[in-house]
Amino acid sequence: MALTTGPLMGFYNYRLSPGPVNGRISTFTREDRGSISTILKGRSTSFSLVYRNLLVNGNKFPKKGVNVVSPTTSFNTTQEILDAYEDEYGGAIIDHEGLPSSANAFSAALQSSLSLWKSKGKRGIWLKLPEKRADLVPVAIKEGFNYHHAEPGYVMLTCWIPGGACMLPATASHQVGVGAFVMNENREVLVVKEKLCPRRCSGLWNYQQAEEIYSGAILIDTVFLEVVAFRHAHLVAFEKSDLFFMCVLRPISSEIKIDEKEIQAARWMPFGEFISQSFYQEDSMLKKAIDVSLARCENYYHGFTAHRVISKFDDRLSYLYYRD
Repeated sequence: MALTTGPLMGFYNYRLSPGPVNGRISTFTREDRGSISTILKGRSTSFSLVYRNLLVNGNKFPKKGVNVVSPTTSFNTTQEILDAYEDEYGGAIIDHEGLPSSANAFSAALQSSLSLWKSKGKRGIWLKLPEKRADLVPVAIKEGFNYHHAEPGYVMLTCWIPGGACMLPATASHQVGVGAFVMNENREVLVVKEKLCPRRCSGLWNYQQAEEIYSGAILIDTVFLEVVAFRHAHLVAFEKSDLFFMCVLRPISSEIKIDEKEIQAARWMPFGEFISQSFYQEDSMLKKAIDVSLARCENYYHGFTAHRVISKFDDRLSYLYYRD
């Protein structure tokens, strides 16, 4: 396995949504849970579309609706409707790949679409705008959309049609950090000095930081053993909550390979010398985490091991951590 270092002393952003919808975490995909049945009547110059709820996968709201009507309302104005996929919670996800080419055309189509979706009882509308379509952001804001989150390359906007308190889940609420405690048979701990770190950590020989809980390190070959402890704190970096997991890994080699972009130095350090550093002596939380890690290495304590599972909720491989 490979243990990789990353920004913010090994802290990475993960999406842990705190906002359940109808008691469930809202995970959106492009899979449609409904379709629209179209009935074309009359000549090509006088079409009408009737929308029905059919639980058939793989279809979309049609992009172009001509003389769009609902079961109770009819009007004769030609309108363009944005491509959108129904989500599982009574909302719609706009297909950003099929957006009109101009801001004016987008504005008209968005107004028509929101009117249609409101008549259909739709609730939350999701609009992902790639960086190259950033000119559409003010248009969407004007029509009632709000910022939800942004990532490199895109911004996500949402609109809550029913009014009142928005029931859509919030954006990422947590960051996740992982500390890897690696000790060999000589009671030596794998430690590093990072090139970029907070001033309070300057000169510190630290245990290795990781990106994934179950990953090993490019510094040495390791085997993941267990998660032995984790810390939960609020209002940390970027005012987000923070989860820090302490893991124990077993080395299967002693050769150290340094990533010179992030690591200044690395070595095997006797445990007594490592724990005697003032940084750990003055930090009760980290000292306790290291004590627990040592106890695991000496088989006085057992934490949580990783088990590969697939949940029916999303049919994707996950890792469930629990004590055997």
